[in-house]
Amino acid sequence: MTRWNQTVVSQFLLLGLPIPTEHQHLFYALFLAMYLTTVLGNLIIIILILLDSHLHTPMYLFLSNLSFSDLCFSSVTMPRLLQNMQSQVPSIPYAGCLAQIYFFLFFGVMESFLLVVMAYDRYVAICFPLHYNSIMSVKLCVSLVLLSWVLTTFHAMLHTLLMARVSFCEDNVIPHYFCDVSTLLKLACSNTHDNELAIFILGGPIVVLPFLLIIVSYAKVVSFIFKVPSSQGIRKAFSTCGSHLSVVSLFYGPIIGLYLCPSANNSTVKGTVMSLMYTVVTPMLNPFIYSLRNRDVKGALERVCKKQILSFL
Repeated sequence: MTRWNQTVVSQFLLLGLPIPTEHQHLFYALFLAMYLTTVLGNLIIIILILLDSHLHTPMYLFLSNLSFSDLCFSSVTMPRLLQNMQSQVPSIPYAGCLAQIYFFLFFGVMESFLLVVMAYDRYVAICFPLHYNSIMSVKLCVSLVLLSWVLTTFHAMLHTLLMARVSFCEDNVIPHYFCDVSTLLKLACSNTHDNELAIFILGGPIVVLPFLLIIVSYAKVVSFIFKVPSSQGIRKAFSTCGSHLSVVSLFYGPIIGLYLCPSANNSTVKGTVMSLMYTVVTPMLNPFIYSLRNRDVKGALERVCKKQILSFL
């Protein structure tokens, strides 16, 4: 059987997180707080950028898209995880599993592309400050964002359609808290050659190439920085790039360790914990990384709050 509507499995059982029963309520409260923080933090960033004209710049256009991607990326897995932690039978319907695969790949790859675009923006801002406005035109910025959306749509759709052709028989237990593509392929009872080929061919352009482009852009930035005689210029440049580099490290670190540098002793528990890092922790921390040390965002927050208070009075 190769057609998705001929599959025997109607739902999958998600084993979730390896948490002792007596600690379930504690971790439920922790993950709920983390998810609410993620939603609130990223919504604040998006609303501030929309309402404050001072933030209508290329950098904050990309940041608003990154915040939206973070919010959605966390929402793909966290609500189901929280629901299953309170359920006696932690399951997900077959169609829901496919939908989760699509949106997980879509927003995960979207974040990767946006980080590359933001790295290019910082490279132009530091190395070509006098030509920044002409290079980072509105047309280019919108084109880069639209290209990211289009490419991620095709990538997520391809893997989802290929997964829909895979048949699953009796084994429907997923040792994870969401429908991970590599984990699902291990449960398949039909040929998965096309799926594995697509992962192998697209893995480089989608994960490795963006990471390498970010490294190259910051290598050029560092090279330029040390040519600047002013120590104040050096501090300003590092301050400008620091937030973005922190987000890049948080996002790519676990992914590289989990998918690109697998080892024989990579346990299911280790894989689950590392997945939590880039699906839960990173989207939660991104708004704080960009806002707490960013004068523009803090200034925008003050202006918007004062405006709302005055309009209320």
